[in-house]
Amino acid sequence: MAKSLTIRKGDKVRVIAGKDKGKEGKVLRAMPEKERVVVENVHMIKKATRPSQRNQQGGIIEMEGTIHVSNVMLVCPNCGEPTRAGRRRVEGTRVRVCKKCGRDIDK
Repeated sequence: MAKSLTIRKGDKVRVIAGKDKGKEGKVLRAMPEKERVVVENVHMIKKATRPSQRNQQGGIIEMEGTIHVSNVMLVCPNCGEPTRAGRRRVEGTRVRVCKKCGRDIDK
């Protein structure tokens, strides 16, 4: 069973560990089953590709690799600080809450 993540696609995160520590970026993809996320311009990897319909040239392309969710921290859109996210029920739905300022992260 996949563990639910407190980080979702579109969230702004800051890298807190690894070679890209301190970088901020938007989450492009979240993979709860692997507990990993893809963040724009973080953990850039080179990948060899064959020529195809999409990429006529082929060759080596640079793309974002995955990073473990424990190495990133959610940046609160309200206070602008990296924070942990709590959960609270509002009108029958779960809403993520900033642990620093106490305001809702989800609109």
